[in-house]
Amino acid sequence: MAFDIEMIKKVYSQYDERIAAARQVVNKPLTLAEKILYAHLWAGNATEAYERGASYVDFAPDRVAMQDATAQMALLQFMQAGRPKVAVPSTVHCDHLIQARDGAEQDLTRAKNESSEVFNFLSSVSNKYGIGFWKPGAGIIHQVVLENYAFPGGMMIGTDSHTVNAGGLGMVAIGVGGADACDVMAGLPWELKFPKLIGVKLTGKLSGWVAPKDVILKVAGILTVKGGTGAIVEYFGEGAESLSCTGKGTICNMGAEIGATTSTFGYDASMERYLRSTGRADVADAANAIKQHLTADPEVYANPEQYFDQLIEINLSELEPSLNGPFTPDLYTPVSRMREEAEKNGWPLKVEWGLIGSCTNSSYEDLSRAASIAKQAIDKGLVTKAEFGINPGSEQVRYTADRDGLLKTFEDLNATIFTNACGPCIGMWDRAGADKQEKNTIVHSFNRNFAKRADGNPNTYAFVTSPEMVAAIAISGNLGFNPVTDTLINKDGEQVKLDPPTGDELPSKGFDVEDPGYQAPAVDGSSVTVDVSPTSDRLQLLEPFSAWEGTDLIGLKLLIKAKGKCTTDHISMAGPWLKYRGHLDNISNNMLIGAVNFFNDKTDFVKNQLTGEYAAVPATQRAYKAAGIGSIVVGDENYGEGSSREHAAMEPRHLGVRAVLVKSFARIHETNLKKQGMLGLTFDNKDDYDKIQEDDTIDIVGLTEFAPGRPLTLVLHHADGSQDSILVNHTYNAQQIEWFKAGGALNIIRANQAK
Repeated sequence: MAFDIEMIKKVYSQYDERIAAARQVVNKPLTLAEKILYAHLWAGNATEAYERGASYVDFAPDRVAMQDATAQMALLQFMQAGRPKVAVPSTVHCDHLIQARDGAEQDLTRAKNESSEVFNFLSSVSNKYGIGFWKPGAGIIHQVVLENYAFPGGMMIGTDSHTVNAGGLGMVAIGVGGADACDVMAGLPWELKFPKLIGVKLTGKLSGWVAPKDVILKVAGILTVKGGTGAIVEYFGEGAESLSCTGKGTICNMGAEIGATTSTFGYDASMERYLRSTGRADVADAANAIKQHLTADPEVYANPEQYFDQLIEINLSELEPSLNGPFTPDLYTPVSRMREEAEKNGWPLKVEWGLIGSCTNSSYEDLSRAASIAKQAIDKGLVTKAEFGINPGSEQVRYTADRDGLLKTFEDLNATIFTNACGPCIGMWDRAGADKQEKNTIVHSFNRNFAKRADGNPNTYAFVTSPEMVAAIAISGNLGFNPVTDTLINKDGEQVKLDPPTGDELPSKGFDVEDPGYQAPAVDGSSVTVDVSPTSDRLQLLEPFSAWEGTDLIGLKLLIKAKGKCTTDHISMAGPWLKYRGHLDNISNNMLIGAVNFFNDKTDFVKNQLTGEYAAVPATQRAYKAAGIGSIVVGDENYGEGSSREHAAMEPRHLGVRAVLVKSFARIHETNLKKQGMLGLTFDNKDDYDKIQEDDTIDIVGLTEFAPGRPLTLVLHHADGSQDSILVNHTYNAQQIEWFKAGGALNIIRANQAK
């Protein structure tokens, strides 16, 4: 039986009434995304039609999922909320704090020793507050969620941007910061601006070397890293129905890389097969009973241009395998053009590593198809030219793949089997030689490829592709290798050609596992004690942020004017910094150290206006804080792209930054700033970015009349005595303005619980 089956049945029992109410107020056929959204309104049945991209709406998600790096801060906040138990089903998954180095057994043992304090904290907090706990080694959060918790037509939030992976099972699943998760676990509504809708019509059918990954790589090339911002992407058509459930998950997963709120597919036979194969026949039966509600109304898919804000059509039969990168996940290159593009741009053709895994591509089907290429290489006398690493998605996937001989095939090709964890995808990779910062190329089946992301080396050129293409390119050792047309020389000097991959959508003998790694919480956690040592350098209890002073903010110093791409990796790096995710003061020492200073093109080197000297960004900001001076951060387009990590908002808040002013925000980061009581502002005229000077002192005027839709004014006091006044915009609604005034949303929760 599935987890939380009674909750799922309750959600389904409300669908008839809620969809009928929604159809009445919207007065037109509904997309799948609209059905799920209207079925999860906090207030119940819809009484008004919401404006896409404009209306703020309160929702009631069905569940919350947290990974260990973000769960620490989310649960430290929840501990202040005053509730004895979470209000909705919630889980914690230990997948981020395991570094890939030697192999699964050694790496997992080392992680348990090094991070025992954090794992024990998360285990005890979960036990106390009724949260399901998945131990280190159990698997990557999104694969485990897909196998155990995702259900068609549900709504969930998760403290990781790739929560959207559950769209592969027909959910609206959305990545959020820990404060949002805290709200929902505390029994409060969750607020979201009603998304716009992008329809992607898939025709034809995949064949040969083309994989589901190639669909989202193509979409990313079309929409770019910000083209999906504020929108749900809904896939449909005969091509969508031909994809496996885990293939759909791959496509939804990487929707985070186009900035989409989430992506989803309508319920179909592949989802039913997956549910039954993973022991959830009861969910499949329940979904079948209301399947007319678990996809769009027929009129929508018949005339999609009338119902979506944007429509994209892709013929799967015409797609070719591709690679996206380097340094950005939307730079799309078909494999047939890769050699030419690499030579033209100076990308190293020699491939040093091929990596398969991450939450995007670590399913049984992914391993099966990649293993078919590995077996061919062995049978045809080929030797892998690049190093090769595998991260299975879950213990269930690993155990089953091992039983069926897939892992042995990889090992026979000298691959290293790493732990069922994120590993290199999030920078948890102790790669030999990375400290030399040599220019090199890697290929992987992950989702992101920002500079320094995988191994900390800014000169690693990382390319995103499918697992089967990773295998082929790793075997060839050449980025320009096209397995569709090219041959390789085997150890006997013969020319051989790899055949297209084959694989099983689901294991023919079914899934199996001895110990999935799940720990159920105590029925009554009131007697469970959660201890946090005051001398710990890994965990730190939170202190409430100060409320707004009630005045305009005068005399702020410019901390940094960030140039170009500034992702959450630039604002709060992962990798070795993950160990401090539960200690706000310690992790604040990585604040903005990856951002490029506009005035000198250097990272982590800004001018301290109090001394006139240049120093690290966190040290400079600590000096301002010690002097009682606030500051402002200025950024470019799509600021905060990437991970959901709220540390990128909490660190500046903790160190005394008062506002972040940019040309445009990524959705999750803007929300995280608001939740922490920060000002997230955008230039009314983007050219005003050029008016910001290195020695500026800045006033934010108009806060005493802070109101929705009313711009604020920034006065820039330049070092030469001149000044500029510029208009800045915001998207705060009335509730979010109260967050700002209170010093953060959590302060309001705490105050309400105390009443």
